[in-house]
Amino acid sequence: MKDVMTGPETLGSCAQKLEWDDPFAMTQQGFKRFRRRKGRDTSAPEHDSALSGQADSVSPTSHSSETSARDMAASAVKATSRLSQDGEHNRFARRPKTGRRQPIEGLAETDPQPQRLPAPLPEVWERLHRVPLDIRGHQVARSPLVNFFRNSPTANAFDLLRTRLLHSLKVQGWKRVAIAAPTAGCGATFSAVNLALSMARVPGTRTVLMDLNFRRPGIAAALKLPPSGDMPGFLAGELTLPEHLIRPAASLAVGLTAAPDRNAAEILHDGRCASVIDDMVLSTGADVALFDLPPVLEHDDAAAFLPQVDGVLLIADGTRTTAKHLAACEKLIDGQTQLLGVSLNRARGAGLLQYGQ
Repeated sequence: MKDVMTGPETLGSCAQKLEWDDPFAMTQQGFKRFRRRKGRDTSAPEHDSALSGQADSVSPTSHSSETSARDMAASAVKATSRLSQDGEHNRFARRPKTGRRQPIEGLAETDPQPQRLPAPLPEVWERLHRVPLDIRGHQVARSPLVNFFRNSPTANAFDLLRTRLLHSLKVQGWKRVAIAAPTAGCGATFSAVNLALSMARVPGTRTVLMDLNFRRPGIAAALKLPPSGDMPGFLAGELTLPEHLIRPAASLAVGLTAAPDRNAAEILHDGRCASVIDDMVLSTGADVALFDLPPVLEHDDAAAFLPQVDGVLLIADGTRTTAKHLAACEKLIDGQTQLLGVSLNRARGAGLLQYGQ
């Protein structure tokens, strides 16, 4: 084979030719530097840092990496410090989460209001219309009411009757008392009104007085109250308790009858009457309910209403009532209700006579 590289000129010309022909060809000086650098790298001893636990030398690349890591950490610390200093002034900075929601600027913070239930209605007794008594008018007219003559023997007699009657009712668990006389003019209405006023003075009690004397209503006139009240409509269930009953005193309720009614017996015989009376006593919470009835021996009104009461208090007149009258009344009452007693009115030499004069 013929050697084409016979001299230095030939070698130089070939190298020059290769340099110009191939732009990626390595020059002779570069090749020498490459050889020298490679020789130094291969001559350096190798150590296993993982086995020996020590690093004999640190390369420039690892040194620069550590420097870069420290610089980045310092930059992060500075940035964090700057954000924490500007956090109070930065409206977009992240706020720490707390248990309560942060209020929105410009809107009033309102707490949710609890649901309010409608207020309960007061009891029936408190809803009854209050009509106070005309005390001055009664004093001027010298009305025969025990509240205005507390020191009279008559007032003492009614207080004694009240105490005995309340004791008997409490022992038996009774509440409804009918007050009636054998004949007209014995003072049944007078006794019913004064007994109701005396009972109403007992603290913590409630008394209801009903005018069921459709023949001659007299409770409104005795108390000087307006003669109003639809008693037939109330007993038929057409009126409520607040629409009919009124309260002349804090512990006294009254049901009035405006005018006489010929159908009195039919009204008291009606089955609705019993239901209304039951509801009245229960709803008002009355301790005693007094019913002023027409004369027992003159009409059948009282006989029709006797099954609705627990007992009857007979009012006798010392000037006109006889033993025969009382016996007839006792016979009529027997089997329907209890006879609670007989109260003698206008007895000669007694306080009731002096009061009546």
